[in-house]
Amino acid sequence: MDIITKLTQEFALARWQVENTVELIDADNTIPFIARYRKEQTGEIDDQKLRELSERLEYLRNLEDRKKTVIETLTEQGNLTDELTTAIAAATTLTEVEDIYRPFRPKRRTRATIAMEKGLTPLADLIWEQALTDIKTAALAYIDAEKGVETVEDALAGASDIIAEKISDDPTCRTLARDLTQKEGIITSVASKKTLEINEDSETSAKAAIYEMYHDFSEPIKKIAGHRVLAINRGENEGWLKIDVDAPEDKILADLAKLFIKQNPATLEFMNAALTDSYKRLTAPAVEREMRNLLTENAEEGAIKVFAENLKQLLMQPPVKDRVVLAIDPGFRTGCKLAVVNETGKVLETGVVYMTTNKDTTPSKKILKEMIDRHKADLIAIGNGTASRESELVVAELLKETGINAQYIIVNEAGASVYSASKLGAEEFPEFDVALRSAVSIGRRLQDPLAELVKIDPRSIGVGQYQHDMNQKRLSGTLSGVVEACVNAVGVDLNTASPSLLSYVAGISPGIAKNILAYREENGKFESRKQLLKVSKLGPKAFEQCAGFMRIPGGKNPLDNTSVHPESYTIAEAYLKIADKPVQAIKSLKALSGTPQRDYETMAKTLAVGIPTLKDIIAELEKPGRDPRDELPPVLLRSDVLEMEDLQEGMILTGTVRNVIDFGAFVDIGVHQDGLVHISQIGDKFIKHPLEAVQVGEVVKVKVMSVDVKKKRIALSMKIGKQS
Repeated sequence: MDIITKLTQEFALARWQVENTVELIDADNTIPFIARYRKEQTGEIDDQKLRELSERLEYLRNLEDRKKTVIETLTEQGNLTDELTTAIAAATTLTEVEDIYRPFRPKRRTRATIAMEKGLTPLADLIWEQALTDIKTAALAYIDAEKGVETVEDALAGASDIIAEKISDDPTCRTLARDLTQKEGIITSVASKKTLEINEDSETSAKAAIYEMYHDFSEPIKKIAGHRVLAINRGENEGWLKIDVDAPEDKILADLAKLFIKQNPATLEFMNAALTDSYKRLTAPAVEREMRNLLTENAEEGAIKVFAENLKQLLMQPPVKDRVVLAIDPGFRTGCKLAVVNETGKVLETGVVYMTTNKDTTPSKKILKEMIDRHKADLIAIGNGTASRESELVVAELLKETGINAQYIIVNEAGASVYSASKLGAEEFPEFDVALRSAVSIGRRLQDPLAELVKIDPRSIGVGQYQHDMNQKRLSGTLSGVVEACVNAVGVDLNTASPSLLSYVAGISPGIAKNILAYREENGKFESRKQLLKVSKLGPKAFEQCAGFMRIPGGKNPLDNTSVHPESYTIAEAYLKIADKPVQAIKSLKALSGTPQRDYETMAKTLAVGIPTLKDIIAELEKPGRDPRDELPPVLLRSDVLEMEDLQEGMILTGTVRNVIDFGAFVDIGVHQDGLVHISQIGDKFIKHPLEAVQVGEVVKVKVMSVDVKKKRIALSMKIGKQS
């Protein structure tokens, strides 16, 4: 297989683009570096497509390696033929290769191998030819009591086992059964015996009720939605459901008969029986497993993509800059933990109040007001966990009663407890208990979501669906790629970034990130990017990969605070000279404002640089140090509070999208219970997935469709239009 040609066709790219990209990947360049600084070589392929191409490249190379191994094995066995060589070369998936190799794979002891040991292979071959006039007469010659073949029936049964396995091992049989099952098969689920036997009043009854809609469920395999696959998988794993795949058995058997059975009256009945046994006993169970695995893999892949997109939008939410934040980690018995963090995230003060357990909240309000006044805090971040609702009521009352010039926001605290109990949390704040660390994390994730959330395993951030039921290695790898892409898109301050943030910079491993911190602590702030080469184990290759994503505000060279790569400094300086602007003008954050329209082609030739790189350099010089997150709509702040009981059908509210899933989006409308906008209520135009219309962190207008206080369910609609 010509892998380059295959990739060129699949990704609709020019051959030179694929060749250059593969060469860059093989040279150990990172995806962010290739996407940002090697646009001329790749033809400006974006980072997402680069990751997909890299993954596909790895799969195709593994496929070729497997083909080579199979051919070598078949050669050693003496089974390789020109026909097999051609079939293996033409295979486009690992499944096809394994189907071809199946008949020659060393087997455990089966009914067929036992029959072979009894010397019944020649009889099976005779019957397989389907030219006999009397199979019982032929079987007489193979009766051998010493081998355990005492009757004609024994001989024919053994021959049938051999033929059944031969049919099942045939790649054509597997392909036919697989294709028809995928096209016409139905997946079903019913309540398990465990579900039917539980007491309706028991605690387990509520758990079983979650899967009630799947107690009599069926859907065509080709149509079933991914989230339903993951739901029934979980129900099965927890013992509440029994799942089956109903294949079009009659059609499969009829089509297989056309392939393997000749219309010889003497062998027809025998061959039909062997064929049916082959399918039901050997092929069908294997194909059912394949179908279940394929459905699960596809569902997981879809869910991972949704999770990845949600995570990207969450990480890229605009930071709340230059605000002193009072963060509250709500609680009942142990109280609400407080932490005030200044504009740079430094902890100024911590405390505890019991405003959710004491009827008299006056003392708690007094403490909150004193902390707000003392540090001039103008923003209050409240975690959305246990006791969040009660805390929000007290804060809203405080703002109303005192007239303090402050606002509050409910912050999704998913993963905060994971961070606070982690080794990293303990290293960062050894003097704080777990709850106080959570409060700090809540405040900081509002100020800079990206910088704080990178400290948490992406799987714990809570913007996915069925994340604990997926292939964890695949999920973790994809989400890490998303975090890496976001970190490098924004860039990091080399003098303030945590090791967690630094470790996601292209070319920087966790070990090197710690070495950067150690160098910073020993030598003080970095004054230039070149100093990175003095960091232990950070060599020229790592420097090439990471330097453009590091920022040094106030450094010796203003270009060090831009996304211009050091390898292009001479080009940037030459362009500034042509524009009659000094390098120091970059510090004004409007270095090239008012410059005339440029002829990129002529300028690129003059500066001996590619047009894509030139455009990137000029864009950065026009807005040096820009943060792409600043261009997004700001977060929604509040100063009042609603009760769920206050909601009425038809009410129009403004909310923030918290999570997007296959069948809709959950929106925070300020009542501590997110409402669901079903996919059918997202807009007037048909969409295949909610992500086509909404994203995590987006501020939207919604209409209340229905409220079920008892079940804590709120149905919303966005058909009134999104907030502009």
